[in-house]
Amino acid sequence: MNPIPVKSCLSILCVVLLPSTAQAEQYTSQQEAYSEHHSTTLSSYAYDLFKPVLAKPYWYVQASVYTKHFRSKSKHNNNQDLIGLERHTENSYLIGGTTFRHSYGKRSYYGYVGKRYDFGNTPFYGKLTGGLLYGYKGKYRDKIPFNRFEIAPAIIPSLGVKYQRLGAEVVLLGTAATMINIGFEL
Repeated sequence: MNPIPVKSCLSILCVVLLPSTAQAEQYTSQQEAYSEHHSTTLSSYAYDLFKPVLAKPYWYVQASVYTKHFRSKSKHNNNQDLIGLERHTENSYLIGGTTFRHSYGKRSYYGYVGKRYDFGNTPFYGKLTGGLLYGYKGKYRDKIPFNRFEIAPAIIPSLGVKYQRLGAEVVLLGTAATMINIGFEL
């Protein structure tokens, strides 16, 4: 057997396969770096979303002035009689509670915690709250999701505008309705 063709074949294989192996290793390390950077980015976004931001603490009292159901039925109550009280902390978090008449006219309660997001040096802000909703009992128990024990979790986003100590918010009530609240900073 002639050793020259074998050496030539081995040389060709090394030239062809070694760079592709190195490229595969480089690609794998690039994927790992991207994954690490991407997960760090996602976690940093989550942290940035919920991190404390210095703010002036205050009490805020609010009431509903308008409600519109997306699929209006004659039995829907569009006058919620909502009264709420919130405590905004020095780190932009808040805790609050409201009482209101739900879509079918029965008294209900929502206790929550949340965060306020001021939009730079503008009078606009966003608010995201999460808590427990009570009051959809009896025949109304199945009108909201996860209400097996007549207490249901809720997440409620809103957008607002503030002028001096007066505020107005548009509140999204899941897929059921939107509500406009006015409030006053105490």
